Amino acid sequence: MLAAVPQTAIAAPAIDPARLTQTVRTLASDLFEGRAPGTRGEDRTIGYLVSRFEALGLEPGGKDGQWVQQVPLLHTKLGAPRLLRFATPKAEIALTQGGNVHLSTVRPDDVAKIAAAPVVFVGYGVKASERGWDDFKGVDLKGKVVVFLVNDPDFAAGSKEPVAGKFGGRTMTYYGRWTYKFEEAARQGAIGALIVHDTAGAGYGWNVAISAGGENYDIVRKPENLTSVALQGWLAAPAAESLFAAAGLDLARLSRDARSSGFKPIELKGLRFDADVPVAHEQVMSHNVLARLPGASRPDETVMYGAHWDAYGAGKPDAQGRIYRAGANDDALGIAALIEIARGMTAGPRPERSVLFAAWTAEERGLLGSEYYAANPIYPLEKTVATLDIDILQTAGRARDVVLVGKGQGTLEDDLARVAATQGRRVTPESLPERGLFYRADHFPFAKRGVPVLLMMGIAGASDLEQGGAAAGQAWIDRYTGDCYHQACDAWGPDWNLDGAVQDIEAMAIIGDELARSRRWPGWKTGSEFKAVRDASEAVRR
Repeated sequence: MLAAVPQTAIAAPAIDPARLTQTVRTLASDLFEGRAPGTRGEDRTIGYLVSRFEALGLEPGGKDGQWVQQVPLLHTKLGAPRLLRFATPKAEIALTQGGNVHLSTVRPDDVAKIAAAPVVFVGYGVKASERGWDDFKGVDLKGKVVVFLVNDPDFAAGSKEPVAGKFGGRTMTYYGRWTYKFEEAARQGAIGALIVHDTAGAGYGWNVAISAGGENYDIVRKPENLTSVALQGWLAAPAAESLFAAAGLDLARLSRDARSSGFKPIELKGLRFDADVPVAHEQVMSHNVLARLPGASRPDETVMYGAHWDAYGAGKPDAQGRIYRAGANDDALGIAALIEIARGMTAGPRPERSVLFAAWTAEERGLLGSEYYAANPIYPLEKTVATLDIDILQTAGRARDVVLVGKGQGTLEDDLARVAATQGRRVTPESLPERGLFYRADHFPFAKRGVPVLLMMGIAGASDLEQGGAAAGQAWIDRYTGDCYHQACDAWGPDWNLDGAVQDIEAMAIIGDELARSRRWPGWKTGSEFKAVRDASEAVRR
């Protein structure tokens, strides 16, 4: 049943595309040097955002009256390997960083070293009690290198296989994400973790898997909280097939076996993994910007809006000589949306609940700013009503629909459908749910901890544009993701038509305003992997 519109809700103010454009052009200008964390570009970005939020009458949302939350980051980069191989009973399989393997580390060690570690195939590496699934079966993996398949156990399953639909079918669950697999490897005590690359299962090609060039980022962790995994990364499919064959095993057959809940880990007999790789590492202090509109009667309950301020900084010149990968759409436009939503809320009557506007750092480095806040919240997550995240909006004009990311996860999708209907629009589910976009934006660290979330992401599916329909919407996605995503040409241009972006921003503004002026707590739907976490704190919200 769709939620009723709260009687206290007020009409969302009109979002001005001219103001959005002005903010985007400023943040994406060369003055901000591509907004990379830990750089002069960050300093300028933080100062700009604080001045904009302060001018709207918002209060500092950090601790002790601060506008920022410090986010200590670990930056690592592997050097040239001194040793990198699989040793087999008959020979060795040489590994080449960026060739048939891509490795990185999130440990602050001078050397990533693994000596003669046993190699164990763990199937999809899923441990999901709510689905009756455990690929590990209690096998001791301490000090071993684990090899995973990418995506979920049912991704490649036929319709008549018992596993079909158990993990959402073609829709990726969190268990299919590479981040989950590395986290689970550490929980199991492994010293190394490799995922066999598959373009269909990963949602991107080998060129993307190796694009980080041995670099990685993490939040700075206490020694007792460091991962056990010294090296993690991707193994090219041909190298994986050779590896399994050297152990007398057929990777294709084992991949089919791994689609059964009865699968047990299989050690690749006689194989050992050796690595001796120098690591350069440094700590970088970055910042989340937090601005707050205190609630009039229930200030301890928080509605959160989020977008990330960071982009990719300087890189090699493109064909036009541009060096700054400044993310005009990804995500300067999202930040502009937050500022305009805040403008509307501060202009109206004070809401009952508090509203937090969060500009996250290091999203492009692995959702690290939002992860740091979620692990060190300023306001209790149990009483955080929802997180509404904006990350990339389509710039091709008005649409007849709004694209939903994460269908079936939470009740906020019902609110989106209702609000879209008032705009004369319908909801269209994301077109490639197997790519797991729901798990790849700054709302996700909150979802993991049970906070209801809603993501607006313009590349999740082709918008049904009023001019040109879904074909035109897909053409926009193809141009943006094919040419400009994470590149210097993600820049503002006179061809931008923000009328569709305005529709999406207004929908998010209405949903957040309703929540801030009600006593309602959105939740998770039955079957969501995040429902149990939220349910555990239900008493706090009564």
